Parts: sequence; structure tokens; C-alpha cells
Amino acid sequence: MPKVSVIVPVYNVENYIEKCLKTLVEQTLEDIEIIVVNDGSTDHSKEIIQNMKNKYPNKIIYLEKENGGLSDARNYGMSYAKGEYIAFLDGDDYIKKDMYQKMYEIAKKENSDMVECDFYWEYPDKQKKDIGELYQGKQETLEKIRVVAWNKLIKKEVLNRAKVTFPKGYRYEDVEFTYKLIPYLEKVSFLKEPCVYYVQRKGSISNSQNERTKEIFNVLDHVINHYQEKGIYEEYQVQLEYVYVRYAFCSSFLRMLKIEDKEIRKKVLKETWENVNQKFPNWKKNEILKTKKSGKNLYLKTLNPITFKIYSKLFSKIK
Repeated sequence: MPKVSVIVPVYNVENYIEKCLKTLVEQTLEDIEIIVVNDGSTDHSKEIIQNMKNKYPNKIIYLEKENGGLSDARNYGMSYAKGEYIAFLDGDDYIKKDMYQKMYEIAKKENSDMVECDFYWEYPDKQKKDIGELYQGKQETLEKIRVVAWNKLIKKEVLNRAKVTFPKGYRYEDVEFTYKLIPYLEKVSFLKEPCVYYVQRKGSISNSQNERTKEIFNVLDHVINHYQEKGIYEEYQVQLEYVYVRYAFCSSFLRMLKIEDKEIRKKVLKETWENVNQKFPNWKKNEILKTKKSGKNLYLKTLNPITFKIYSKLFSKIK
């Protein structure tokens, strides 16, 4: 059994995939399998991957499928993974060469279900560190975790027990996957070092905004339904309400403001306000919002129908 399986979904990243795979095959953790899923690429990604596989046949497993999207590719790769721990890395990103060794050593030492590391936002002309908060306990994890899949090492046994997969056909796939996984995490550990280079490229899904941006509500509804079906919604209600509101009015709000079509942007913003207030009419009384001081919470407390429209117009002009 490999110590770590790394699943790499690939779709038309010919300018990035060789660098990504190079940092994987050169990992200081030797007992690693790299599962590359070519999700129907139409550029030269396939040739580049096959060249790398020819050089490192004992490390790279190459899989090919029709295009089904990022979630579908990750799920497909997971079904082949044999590692004790599972990791994900997108084909346009890359990592430090000792990342998985350090994370695996922490996981074994602390008997962790999941290990999380920090990362860099990599822009064409600069890098920015993303240093996450420490958290413990499932409720605090739900409140504070950074919902990206590629800075984590997850015990395969936990994934098998949770039966959590990425939602096919939706954006924000990491949001749904991560939040559904949290109730199964008994021990989370941290590598307080940025090890992933999260490459920001023009035209990527995360940087392309349109009406699909409102799919955040679909995946958050999937999460709430999951907690209700498992009979644990009441236990996490405060945290679920808080993250729902925070996504709607913070990160997703800023994404919605980048929608170029003015009428679509206006429509999506209107639906956002209505959706939150129908789902959680008393969200202003949320315990986390009321008791925890932060700039984000201070901003959320100022929101009402009038200020929401003002912020929409103001931030649209300066986006």
C-alpha cells in the first residue's frame, strides 16, 4: 500500500502540467502514487503526461476519460487510489518537494484523519501567503476551515467511511466535499508552512464569473440536506447558518460583482439577498456573528436591503 495517493485532474493545462508533475515525482516521500486523470483534454496535455509517465513508470498512473468536469475527474481518480492517505492537486498548481513527507509524518505522529497546510496565491507578478487559523473540534472546523481540497492530506479509511464525493456538474465542488466530510474528522492536524502554489490564471473556472456563480447556493443546500439526512443538523445549525451567510455576502458576493452582463449581475444579486433571507430569516442573530469580532462580521452586521444595494453598486464600480 502506498503511503500517499495524489489525484491530479487534468483538462487543457499544457502550459502547467509538466511543472505540476515534476514537483510530484520529485517528492522526498518516495512511497507515493500519482494518479493523473486526463478529463478529455483537447490540447497537448496528454502527450506531456505520457512523456512524464515514460520517465517515471513506477510513480505515475495515467487514466483517461471523456470530459466530465473537475469533480468527475477527482471522483474517478479516487476509485483507483490505493494509498493510506489521499491528496488532491490540480494540474495547473505545484507544490514544495517535501510537502507530502512533512504532512505524512505529522499524520502518523498525531494519528490524524486530516492534515492541512498553508499555501501561496501565485499571480503573474507576485505571491501572497495564505495562513489559515488553527481550529479544533468539528463545529469550529466547520466555521474556520479553508474549503480547498488541494492543501489537505486525508486518511483513505475516513473517506471510505464517509462516502463523500465531489458534486458533478457544479462549481464550488470543494465547498460541498469539505463540509460533508467534517463530521467524520476526529483529529485534524496542521503543517504551518505554505507548501502549495495556487496558480491564478486568466480564464480558469475560479476566475470566470457568470450566472453559474450562484451555484454556491446549490452546493450549500446539498450540505444542509446532508446534515439533515444524517440527523446532525441541529448540532451544527449555528455554523451552517454562519457559513451560508458568509459565502453569500462575502466571497461569492465579490464574485457576483465580476459578472460582466449587467442584467444577469443584477438578477443574481437580487436572488442572493432573497435566498439568504428566506432560508435564514433571523441570520442577524447568529451567535458567531454576534459574539466573534472580525472585519468580516462587522461588515455583515451592517447589511440590510438598502446597504446591500449600496455595496452592490459601490463595489461593482471598483471591482
